[in-house]
Amino acid sequence: MPNIFESLMSSPKIFRNRDVLRHSYTPEHLPHRSEQIEELASILVPALKGETPSNIFIYGKTGTGKTATVRYVGRQLEEMGKKLKIYCYVHYLNCERIDTQYRVLATLAKVLGRNVPMTGWPTDQVYDEVKNAIDSKDQTIVIVLDEIDKLVRKGDEVLYNLSRINGELERARVSIIGISNDLKFKNFLDPRVLSSLSEEELIFPPYNAEQLQDILEQRAELAFYEGVLDDDVIPYCAALAAQEHGDARKALDLLRVSGEIAEKEGADKITREHVKEAVRKIETDHVVEAVRTLPTQSKALLYGMIVLTESGIRKFTTGEVYTVYKNLCKKIGIDCLTQRRVSDLISELDMLGIINSIVISKGRYGRTREIRLDVPIEPIRKVLLEDYRLSSLAETESFAKSTSLEVFEI
Repeated sequence: MPNIFESLMSSPKIFRNRDVLRHSYTPEHLPHRSEQIEELASILVPALKGETPSNIFIYGKTGTGKTATVRYVGRQLEEMGKKLKIYCYVHYLNCERIDTQYRVLATLAKVLGRNVPMTGWPTDQVYDEVKNAIDSKDQTIVIVLDEIDKLVRKGDEVLYNLSRINGELERARVSIIGISNDLKFKNFLDPRVLSSLSEEELIFPPYNAEQLQDILEQRAELAFYEGVLDDDVIPYCAALAAQEHGDARKALDLLRVSGEIAEKEGADKITREHVKEAVRKIETDHVVEAVRTLPTQSKALLYGMIVLTESGIRKFTTGEVYTVYKNLCKKIGIDCLTQRRVSDLISELDMLGIINSIVISKGRYGRTREIRLDVPIEPIRKVLLEDYRLSSLAETESFAKSTSLEVFEI
């Protein structure tokens, strides 16, 4: 039998290097961010003179180049430090994954060469390890806390400690860079932490369509083989992303996924139609991932809405959803929540954009909520049935119809 990869390898070549279009890639040049680069570099340059740089807060919406700029300037800082034979290092931590004081300190200790477990030690002991590792030689350490708001919402003790660490060091120096999409996250900070941390602030404005087009053209030259892009693909991706608050990540995702769709089809060119398909795929993927992480009760509730929709009821009330939900709970053997709690879960699904609900007046009968599904059914059903507690529903073909009919018997 022929190898299954032979036909795939012989299809038209689209990508030269698709990794160039991923968020983790830091280019050699960042278009339309020279002002922010220069400002950040001017704040950090004392590190090359054996002095302590100011702490910095960086704000801006998703996809405005905050992380890429910090990584770019950090790389340049380390390179210049090597030339000058000055110890200067930048350590990057993503607080979405490292979201507690212990984890931040333990991760720092590990990157500084100390053998610290991720759980089990007293926090004070881990802090001492970090402090001793930093102060082991004359050096400047820049600690980057990306998505710092995720960390702050669980407490600001680690920031309190790190913001005062310079007073305990004899040879080394520490600077903290906090990156956030949330302009209001400082409301969660203790005033003492705020006064010592927010020494400098940088705001990153959204990109406009013309700037996004420049970014895409720069990346496309590295990512694709010559001649595979239709002329209107990049302007179209840029225009769509500009509508999403100038999100460069969205623009790059659209271009990459468009290329992957064209590659899968065996096309020799990426067209506007591939971009339209990429929009649908990205939106569906985001929703599917959100549904996959829902608790079982919310999944059962959502499955009930699919049952109602497939029975021909496009808009339904909380009471109708609750009736189907109760039957589903009996069927799969889970506890049934109260109608009030289910109403809260419906509000959460609405906030996620999975459903659309509005409150309507019934006159002297009061008010009720009118609900409809706002996502494609098949991919959602598939991910719901991945949950072992709901998987038995796939085996009962007539269940959806029999359950939905019970709504009309109330």
